[in-house]
Amino acid sequence: MKHLLFFLLAFPCLAQQPRLGKIEKWDKEFDQIFTSGELPEIISEGYTWTEGPLWTDGRLLFSDVPGNTVYQWTEKEGTSVYLRPSGFTGEKSTSREPGSNGLATDSKGRLVLCQHGDRRIARMEAPLSRPEARFITLAERYQGRRFSSPNDLALNARGEIFFTDPPYGLPSQNDRDPAKEMAFNGVYKIKTNGEVVLLTDSLTRPNGIALFPDEKRLLIGNSDPAKPHWYIYDIVSDRLENGRIFYTRRDGAPDGLKIDRQGIIYTSGPGGILILNTDGKLLGRLLVNEPVSNCALSEDQKTLYITNNTRVLKWKMRD
Repeated sequence: MKHLLFFLLAFPCLAQQPRLGKIEKWDKEFDQIFTSGELPEIISEGYTWTEGPLWTDGRLLFSDVPGNTVYQWTEKEGTSVYLRPSGFTGEKSTSREPGSNGLATDSKGRLVLCQHGDRRIARMEAPLSRPEARFITLAERYQGRRFSSPNDLALNARGEIFFTDPPYGLPSQNDRDPAKEMAFNGVYKIKTNGEVVLLTDSLTRPNGIALFPDEKRLLIGNSDPAKPHWYIYDIVSDRLENGRIFYTRRDGAPDGLKIDRQGIIYTSGPGGILILNTDGKLLGRLLVNEPVSNCALSEDQKTLYITNNTRVLKWKMRD
């Protein structure tokens, strides 16, 4: 898969890393975030490419994108199939990554999915406790053109959905794919009335996306080795303003990310998970020996769950 190959090429330092995990501290502020000193444990494995982790309703949900399946994990029962199909509901897909990617819940506790294969943002029309592959389309086009493959999303308190749309779910996974209808890789917002607004078309590979706690700023990871930046924007009504580089690296590019209630950023990057403060200062790194796509925080924000190539890790940060 080109998407996985990208991570192997973008993160050359992976070959020098420890067998499973290592903590690397860069600033004393890291000690306030990570106090356990524990190393990660593998809680589930055997997938093709794990993505989109979400802690909700007492369970961890995550996507196996090539497998077109969402799985669930609980401490008591382990892993089981949660939803299949998850991202492509047709007869036959030419995509190598047709499944769901980013997952979220709305204010009513309903599951919202980025669906690569169906090229849309959709909501599962079933309770979280009784999942069914019934979906309602929330957005699939902008100005009459189909999205490429919605990748990751973030919801604000008003119920608006911010999402990225790189080409990774298309058959060739690049901008030259004949199926690509957009001339750019956009970042969008779905308003509460269903209107789709283009927020920016200037990023080459918009990928991970998250809102800061004040919901006045938006962070986006650009998964392009040529422009391996994390960008921050001010949100002004239906516009993004004052776009600037928040953080950057030259040894690898970002993918998914999360921001906790204190504004601390946990983002995939070279080597594993980078931990940044709200000012973009690197505090530490959680090193693992396989590519990381994304992460999710537990409800109490004391445990980090990491989608790590063919497996899922649990990393306890503090008691």
